[in-house]
Amino acid sequence: MKFNSLLTALLCFLIASITPDLLAQDSEDAFEWPKEMESKDKTVVTLYQPQLESFSGNILEGRMAITLKPQNKDMIFGAVWFKATLSTDKENRIATLEKMDITRTHFPDIVDEEKTKQFSKVLEDEMESWNMDMSMDRLAASLEEVENLKELTDQFKNDPPNIYFRKVPSVLLMIDGEPILKKDENSGLEYVVNTSFFIVKDPKKGKYYINGGEFWYSSDAILDGWKSIKNPPSKIEKFAKDNLEEQEKDPNAGTYETAPAIIIDTQPAELIQVNGDIDYKPIEGTNLLYVANSESDIIMDIPSQMHYVLIGGRWYYSKSLEDGDWKFQEPENLPAGFEKIPEESEMTTVRSSIPGTPEAQTALLEQSIPQTATIDRKTATVEVSYDGEPEFEAIEGTSMSYAKNTDKSVLLIEGQYYCVDNAVWFVSNSAKGPWAVSDSRPDDIDNIPPDCPVYNVKYTYVYDSTPEVVYVGYLPGYTYSYVYSGVVVYGTGYYYYPWYRYYYYPRPVTFGFGVHWNPYTGWGFSFGFSFGWMSWRFHPYRYGYWGARGYRHGYRHGYRRGYAAGRAAGYRRGYATATRNNAKRNVYNNRQNGVARTNNRSTRNVNSKARPTNKANNMYSDRNGNVYQRNKSGGFDNKSNANRASSGQAQQRPSTTQKQQRSSTQQRNRSSTQPSTSRNLNRSYQTRSQGSSNYSRSRSSGAMRGGGGRRR
Repeated sequence: MKFNSLLTALLCFLIASITPDLLAQDSEDAFEWPKEMESKDKTVVTLYQPQLESFSGNILEGRMAITLKPQNKDMIFGAVWFKATLSTDKENRIATLEKMDITRTHFPDIVDEEKTKQFSKVLEDEMESWNMDMSMDRLAASLEEVENLKELTDQFKNDPPNIYFRKVPSVLLMIDGEPILKKDENSGLEYVVNTSFFIVKDPKKGKYYINGGEFWYSSDAILDGWKSIKNPPSKIEKFAKDNLEEQEKDPNAGTYETAPAIIIDTQPAELIQVNGDIDYKPIEGTNLLYVANSESDIIMDIPSQMHYVLIGGRWYYSKSLEDGDWKFQEPENLPAGFEKIPEESEMTTVRSSIPGTPEAQTALLEQSIPQTATIDRKTATVEVSYDGEPEFEAIEGTSMSYAKNTDKSVLLIEGQYYCVDNAVWFVSNSAKGPWAVSDSRPDDIDNIPPDCPVYNVKYTYVYDSTPEVVYVGYLPGYTYSYVYSGVVVYGTGYYYYPWYRYYYYPRPVTFGFGVHWNPYTGWGFSFGFSFGWMSWRFHPYRYGYWGARGYRHGYRHGYRRGYAAGRAAGYRRGYATATRNNAKRNVYNNRQNGVARTNNRSTRNVNSKARPTNKANNMYSDRNGNVYQRNKSGGFDNKSNANRASSGQAQQRPSTTQKQQRSSTQQRNRSSTQPSTSRNLNRSYQTRSQGSSNYSRSRSSGAMRGGGGRRR
């Protein structure tokens, strides 16, 4: 076939309707690469996994290698550059590239300029109607290639909290400052307002009571002296029944020989514990030991004899565990052995908190991907209540101020009032409203310092708007997940004083809940908070959330007799619980109304023409649009150049202009074999491989998604 006829066939392919039997796809296989489409005349277009070039706000730009194979004809290689709007569904770990704008095409083997324009135009018209699904894992890995990705880091407070060490099962209960007691008029009992735990006083007896899951305790003092009891007074038990949320019973509760000991603190604190005497075990290939019989991440560096404990993504060190003088360890200054911890080690989950590891890099890239939503202007609302008249406090170093006496994030900026509620911006001329969805985000927001209680709102964004809807999104920083010195940490480390006058309004906290990071389930609680402990919902004087928002219960639960059982069951149970509570990950799901779309699969108009194929995902394009195939020896073959020598077009007598174009293309091909191009292609290969590995893990069993192989 002559070249003109070949091109005509390709054009017909793009115009032709796709056969209906190609539309059905398995929901999981839909995320596999490469993808291909086939016309009725059997011409096949294959699209290879995108290589990203820039990412700003919710706009992604990149390129894709493509191949076109008419039936019984030579294959044509090319590349397309695109610009797309990113829409995300982090609960299901789906990223969708919407509103595809094809900004450039390049087919090295087609030298007829007019024919190339015709071909490119039809291709653009076809692709720009697409919405393309990607797995979040592959997207995150691909972002490593983005050169303009911002360093999402800030200066946080990393001073150690009060760290308790125990050798018996214990639970740390936090009270937000000095205890505040309120009387319940119906029962005559008094309860502690500024905690999320059930702590109640019977003023007639002068005794305090705690309920946590299956266990009851009493004490004459609120901060110490707690002893387990089997039968609480009926009045106390009824009050708990009326005011505690229903909780799933802990199936492991029967394996506890005794009720956990109670520790109460009114300042930032953390608990690390082991089951009896410390059981040190070596970490293969390193000079490190880890404590095997603990829920906590405890490592000892043999050369320095220092113990290191991981708390909320931060490392603290001390010579002694029992009476340690704990200090913060800058992540980049961890002992050399840390970065050598094997992937198959019992301590593999800590690799996410060691700078430079693939796990740490994955966690960092996840921080740059927003959760997005479309907000309906007509139905989205917010109500703001104050304890008295609105009171505002200046934000140091800025011209802004924030409202102190409300549970909402309300800011006064240049005479306008803004409220951020569940990551949606509202605006009003009055601190009391009425409020309307804002289609802009004040620039000054980026200047809010970490020591301000509303610091997290700087991670919420307004991307675009129409008269009907506003497109919004937030980064993990809104739910208190931040980047510090090459790793992900939880919370700013600052203690924010709560508001209390008639009502109690708590503020975000960093410590007190044994928060741990896992690359496949995110942040989760440690032992003690999964079943019944944090279930207090009696709040006539208490508003807002208390404690750690933005992560789920259940992760790492499994602390019980028999560590072999606890290791696997803890991960499976943690993952299962996280799955059931996944809606909590997306704060837009907390809105009662106004969310027009959060990228749910049932409402997305995803391209169904492209199907996954079993071809190897081994085609890449360089920045010039030349297509390379990774070979078995690890090198890259320039397929564009190779195809030119054997294709039908090579048999045509070229014009002077075509000779000049070929000469230019050949020069580019020669230069593309330089080490810099090989390095860039290899980088694309590495990120693609990492993304594929992460995707496979995230689809695997709950135990693997919990981190695999860990000792719990």
